[in-house]
Amino acid sequence: NISDSEQIVLLKKLNDNLVMCLKSVVHVFLFSELFEISHIRTIYHMFIAALLLFIISTLAVDYIDQGRLVLDFDLFYYAFGQLGTVIWAWTLMFAYTLLGPYYILSVWASLNHSRGWRTCVSALAALTLCAAQTSMLGIFPVYIVLHYQLPPASRFIIILEQIRFVMKSYSFIRETTPAVLKNTPQKGASLPYPSLSSYLYFLFCPTLIYREVYPRNPSIRWNYVGMNSLKVKSLFYLYFILVRLCIPVFRNKSNQPFSTRTFILALFHASFPGMLMLMLGFYAFLHCWLNAFAEMLRFADRMFYRDWWNSTSFANYYRTWNIVVHDWLYYYGYRDFLWLTGHKLRSVATMSVFAVSALVHEYAFTLGFGFFYPVMFCTFAGIGVVFNFAMNDKRKSPVWNIILWTCLFIGQGIHVCLYCVEWYAQIQCPRTGTSFWELVTPRSWTCSYQ
Repeated sequence: NISDSEQIVLLKKLNDNLVMCLKSVVHVFLFSELFEISHIRTIYHMFIAALLLFIISTLAVDYIDQGRLVLDFDLFYYAFGQLGTVIWAWTLMFAYTLLGPYYILSVWASLNHSRGWRTCVSALAALTLCAAQTSMLGIFPVYIVLHYQLPPASRFIIILEQIRFVMKSYSFIRETTPAVLKNTPQKGASLPYPSLSSYLYFLFCPTLIYREVYPRNPSIRWNYVGMNSLKVKSLFYLYFILVRLCIPVFRNKSNQPFSTRTFILALFHASFPGMLMLMLGFYAFLHCWLNAFAEMLRFADRMFYRDWWNSTSFANYYRTWNIVVHDWLYYYGYRDFLWLTGHKLRSVATMSVFAVSALVHEYAFTLGFGFFYPVMFCTFAGIGVVFNFAMNDKRKSPVWNIILWTCLFIGQGIHVCLYCVEWYAQIQCPRTGTSFWELVTPRSWTCSYQ
């Protein structure tokens, strides 16, 4: 004895859960399966050997230069400084994300169907929610980063968590609000509303699409959790890449005038380290970190990525590189834009998604590094959009896979090169004023090294 609207909602939930179940059944843990192949496992062992070689070479150079073994982790300690501030700031952000949107929507849902005051209640709830979101997930993280002058890694923790909380809370609001509007409670019955436990689970599970129920595994494989947690430490590889392949090169470059020659030389120096950083970030986060959390939470849908490395088009690469973020952009950006425009302007919808993604990436890099240098925005919103339409799904030849990898190498080299050059320019030529143009003009363009 349920109404038609309730039947539609239940069917929608059933369909969503069915799709997620099918995805979890069809999907295999790509890297886990690949590592069962002896040839792929050997390549993995080669990366481990390279990490050991980096460590040994670092110790050897320190011993030759200083006559003793030096385990210098000063850069690591600097980058992750002020962790106490990071912890309490994150705790406040998490507490708000859990309780703020949930109870504001809960109060609105309980009052929404009352006659006469529906418009006023909805407007007041919307204003309250916008003010709370702007204050706690907009202004507060930026204030923490700038006021306490956090070092780079600590900044990225705050900013990336800010972005994650915004996306999570938006998904909860976006999925809950239509359900409340469609449901009309029966006389004397309470309005169905998601439980706080389901929302709490959503904040930790590795997905950005809110559902009240997810496919769950029957048990937890703690050995699998332990192995993936251990492999996350492969991010230490980044430390040795920076120490051995980036810092010596760009520290020397900082004593030379910036020119086309120095830029080209630095670009080719940075291409290989940049690609290693991309691969390490992908493996450590999208495979190890997300799989560890999914296993601990018995989250069954492990489609965090697909075989992007086999892509012959940038369009396919963008879809398969990070499924978690792609799904959020597709459902709440691309599809909602098409719905608002009557399913027209598909190219505009695609470009708008690229623009939003590029702005968010640039926002994270600007606050993370502490200076404005829109390299990420230009490569993402400019070159990325061109490649998305030029290298589309019609490109099937293996030659296009080679072209894609070449472009990735060059793109990562540009990112590492320009950001490192700007970092040392900020040190050599610190800003002397706070005018707008001085804040947004890269120092590497005007700095004359001594």
